[in-house]
Amino acid sequence: MRYWLAGFMILAFGVLAAVPVSAHHSFAAQFDSNKPIEVKGIVTKVEWMNPHVYFYVDVTDEGGKVNNWALEMGAPAALARTGWNRNLMKVGDQVIVKATAAKDGSRLANARSVVMATTGKELGAASSERATP
Repeated sequence: MRYWLAGFMILAFGVLAAVPVSAHHSFAAQFDSNKPIEVKGIVTKVEWMNPHVYFYVDVTDEGGKVNNWALEMGAPAALARTGWNRNLMKVGDQVIVKATAAKDGSRLANARSVVMATTGKELGAASSERATP
């Protein structure tokens, strides 16, 4: 009986160790709260999934070059509580995003709010926002 219990414990530990753990990053580890930015462009992709919603925007710079930005929002459940849903923002929508830039200077930012050009309505994008559409 003792060996059976030990074998079961080893097997259970092995199974649990094999399950991937999804890492969640700290805001301060990836984004610089002293670097607010505004991004204006056309939505090219929306990923409505945990742990964060991401959307991508083609932004034309002053020189005419188009750059694709990745923008992180809060968790889907938190956004849904503020009025968001997976169909609110679509590919092709024009948006203005107030965000916090990534520390590494990449085209990644944490969105604080999104203005939908078609309605002019500003929606909270971070999990701490309480705005409703």
